[in-house]
Amino acid sequence: MKKILSFIWACSMVFAVTACGSQGSVPAPGITAPASSQETGKEVQQTEPLQSGSGENASVTEENGREAGPDILVAYFSATGTTKTLAGYISEVTGGDLYEIVPEIPYSSEDLNYSDNNSRSTREQNDEGARPVISGSVEDKDQYGTIFLGYPIWWGEAPRIIDTFMESYDFSGKTIVPFCTSGGSGIGASARNLHDLAAPDVTWLDGERLSSDISHEEMVSWIDGLSLDVMAR
Repeated sequence: MKKILSFIWACSMVFAVTACGSQGSVPAPGITAPASSQETGKEVQQTEPLQSGSGENASVTEENGREAGPDILVAYFSATGTTKTLAGYISEVTGGDLYEIVPEIPYSSEDLNYSDNNSRSTREQNDEGARPVISGSVEDKDQYGTIFLGYPIWWGEAPRIIDTFMESYDFSGKTIVPFCTSGGSGIGASARNLHDLAAPDVTWLDGERLSSDISHEEMVSWIDGLSLDVMAR
């Protein structure tokens, strides 16, 4: 009898262990089974950042696929920094090279005292023959077909150092685009008065007084309106 009971108990234990092993492979209610490594890889791939498209770099130098303005020079004279800022803006928008017209003898604040009849700037503007000396020169000028020429308005005119610049080079066949900065005056006759200082076959485009707070859209609109062979950006 004891042997029979022992046999029945052993069989019961084997059945119980087998049942528990089968239940262990089924997730408990409310618990999600871990994804396979292949599914996990798809999720990671979906969350990776997208690569930048070619459109983002569609306009950057010829080497990088961008239309640049290698034949454009942005030359400027700036006494207080305002014209310099706008010249840099034009260079950025057109891809042109920057050249600062630097006086050999810098202008001091006393030189720029417009209310002093004996200040350097006043005396120069009153002397049509004044030609302040420029430090340095434009390298390989002939590579440029279009020159943006920037300056502040002094007594309704371009500073005499711009006359020096115009007389220092042969601009035959070039296109010149004057632009100026001013506290209130427009470009007026300042650009027209420079025409006689250049070769007769220079193409002069209408000049523009640019505001120091000009927006990017306004700058691009002005340059696009010049109908130059360049894509402003």
